[in-house]
Parts: sequence; C-alpha cells; structure tokens
Amino acid sequence: MNKKALSGIKVLECAELISGPYCAKMLDDLGAEVLKVERPMVGDRSRHLGPFSQDIPHPEQSGLFLYLNTNKKGITLNLETTTGVRLFKELVERSDVLVENTTPGTLPDLGLGYDEIEKINPRLVMASITPFGQTGPYRRYMSSELVTFHMSGLGYETPRATERISPDRPPLKGGGHFAEFFAAVNAAAAIAAALYARRANG
Repeated sequence: MNKKALSGIKVLECAELISGPYCAKMLDDLGAEVLKVERPMVGDRSRHLGPFSQDIPHPEQSGLFLYLNTNKKGITLNLETTTGVRLFKELVERSDVLVENTTPGTLPDLGLGYDEIEKINPRLVMASITPFGQTGPYRRYMSSELVTFHMSGLGYETPRATERISPDRPPLKGGGHFAEFFAAVNAAAAIAAALYARRANG
C-alpha cells in the first residue's frame, strides 16, 4: 500500500455534528489515524440526524454520522469528571492534532484549553472550529447552518451562481450544510499547513 501524506499522524477529535468530524475525516482520508471522543450515553448529535436506514431513527443507523466518521476509532469520555479529563490529557500527549468544535470557553473551563494542552504536548496542532471564532465579540453566540451561511456572505453569492436568477435578488441559502463543510475544508487545510511548518522548523 502506498504511503499517504499524513501516514503516522495521530488525530484526536473532540467534535460533533459536521464541521469537526468532516475535518477529521479528510485528515483520515490522507492517512492519519483518527480517534473520536464522544459523550457517554449521548454520543455525537449527528447520530440523531437522518437519513436513516429504512427510515427508522437509530443512533447506529444515521447515514450522516456513518459518512462523517468512516474508518475512525471511537471512545466515550465524560470530560466533566476528573477521570475523563485525566484520560483526555493522556490522549493529547500521544496525539499530533486535536480537532474540536465545542462552544468557545468549554475546553478552557475544563482545564483543557490550548494554554494547558500546550504544556502537555508542545508539538500539538490544535484546530478549533466555531461559527464566530474564539476571541471576537460574537464568540459565544449560538449559530445554525442558516446563520453561518449568511454571516459568511455566501448568501449573496448564491443567486449569482446561475444566469437565470437576477443578480439583484436578495440573499439565498444554498442547499444542505454547505457552511459547515466549507469550514471543515478550511480547517483541514490549515492543519496540513501547520503540520508541514512543524516538520520544517520543529
């Protein structure tokens, strides 16, 4: 088997729904080994989103979850316990990349923010995917695909994608979860660049 670009890279994923899991999936497709962390008894929220096999909702039958988490290894950890935090730190110590898309402030409040994690593993590349960043005035705002899509400006471009629609038409939401997938692509590219820089300069 041919060696892939990210062969030997270990990715720890603390993310759910689409942006974080799809980012980690792309890294996996490039050869990285991905370990996904889910909450006990609840799991990734995408487990409860369709489509489902035979239209019967079941956390093990979500087509979206199965697509986003192909080939990953998985564990459950309760990060609200000291044992869960300790085990997470041990995983961080062995990882090259951490992908997370929790609400800003969630990991720091648990003692797992970048400042703490960097002390455990200075070579770790950490990507935090959020609707409005980590530090800006909107950082704690909740969002949805509709809001993120339009706040990014994509809604203004959608009507111009076809000549049949007037360029003066108001913003239009594109189909599916485009904004989340787009965020994931950008995060994966940034991670790959950071890994390259790490290899180049230590």
